[in-house]
Amino acid sequence: MKRKLISAIGIAGMVVSIAACGGEGGGGGSDKGADAKELTVWLTVDAQNNWPELVKAADAALRKKHPGVRINHEYYGWPDKNAKLDAVLATDKAPDVVEMGNTEMLGYMVKGAFAPLDASEFDNSDAWLDGLKASVTYEDKTYGVPYYAGGRVANWRGDVAASVGVKTPPKTYRELTAALDKIQKKRGGKFSAWYQPTRDWYAAMSFVYDAGGAIATESGGQWKASLSSPESLKGLKEFKNVVDRYMHGDKTKDESDRYIVYGQGKSAMIFAAAWEGATAEDPKNDKTGKLKGNLENFVMPGPSGRNMPVFLGGSDLAVPVKSDARALAAEWIDAFTGSSGQKGLMAKGNLPNNKTDLATLKNDPKTAVPAIAAESNWFVPMAPGWGQVEKAQILQTMLQSIGTGKKSVEAAAKEADTAIDKVINTK
Repeated sequence: MKRKLISAIGIAGMVVSIAACGGEGGGGGSDKGADAKELTVWLTVDAQNNWPELVKAADAALRKKHPGVRINHEYYGWPDKNAKLDAVLATDKAPDVVEMGNTEMLGYMVKGAFAPLDASEFDNSDAWLDGLKASVTYEDKTYGVPYYAGGRVANWRGDVAASVGVKTPPKTYRELTAALDKIQKKRGGKFSAWYQPTRDWYAAMSFVYDAGGAIATESGGQWKASLSSPESLKGLKEFKNVVDRYMHGDKTKDESDRYIVYGQGKSAMIFAAAWEGATAEDPKNDKTGKLKGNLENFVMPGPSGRNMPVFLGGSDLAVPVKSDARALAAEWIDAFTGSSGQKGLMAKGNLPNNKTDLATLKNDPKTAVPAIAAESNWFVPMAPGWGQVEKAQILQTMLQSIGTGKKSVEAAAKEADTAIDKVINTK
């Protein structure tokens, strides 16, 4: 699940007065609001439309402990949620619980918008998935609770693979490329054996992290871009190799309409969010009539010999620092994201927020692939200026230059490092 990270600049105005009223006490570790009689919870429409019974269960759990408490729910769409949140955080009427896309958290944590929480007070916090834990952690403090996750998997057309004698999904990167080479040779230059949008930085950075590289590294409290490191360059060069050999579509595109392109039948494979394959085979998108029953998810093997590390998208829950019911908010979050809530979310097709529950999904053939894939994951640098890196689309620009051949991998990476270093440490 992809969320656009709000620019740190864009929320500067809303937090002018937040730092003054923040303090160290917050969330589960604070008594502030323990006797509050009212709680306001902001969630996205995903919860309203897909698992309202889980919301009701969390409400019931809180009311059992606090009879008479009033719980108000407001639901927002992803496109307009942050603008409304920014506006209300500039007032004294902040909600008590807010849902955030995990890539949206950083800008708000940097600016002091959320209260620190005591992670030990939340179910399974010692087993949170690494990428999700990173999304709620800033300067060694916890400012949110992971809610659920969505991972990335490889998906290919089994019928196309079978046409070149490959009957089962590959287990290794060498097996994968051997199969794709056969498919590409048979289908010709107008067909993409692997449709891999050039500007898809989530996929490209998986190659970087698989090779032992990183977007940026931290030392002594300062972040420095590292796309020009030998390890990162190795990953970027293999990404370019994939684009050059198998991607025969528009090499200036991003991944936003990948499932639509996949549904047109001009490609045999994608490396994408787990929902994209199923969406491509929906009759509305399947222009071939051949995708249903022929698409197979599999764990993406990495060139390193290990499973490819994947970016974990998803949602977190946070408590605004201006909340008058912080303790109550923390209790509601724990009821909603705890063990019973995670089971309910998994039943709806989501990945859980923790390794313990994730392990149970590995035993079910229907859920094994996304669960195994999610075990190896990465997240964006938790640097104060990361929002500015995303806003400037530095990674996308670099990848387009590499994919189109406008610049060498080394030159594009060096230019990206320079641009990243200018803003990554800026609050």
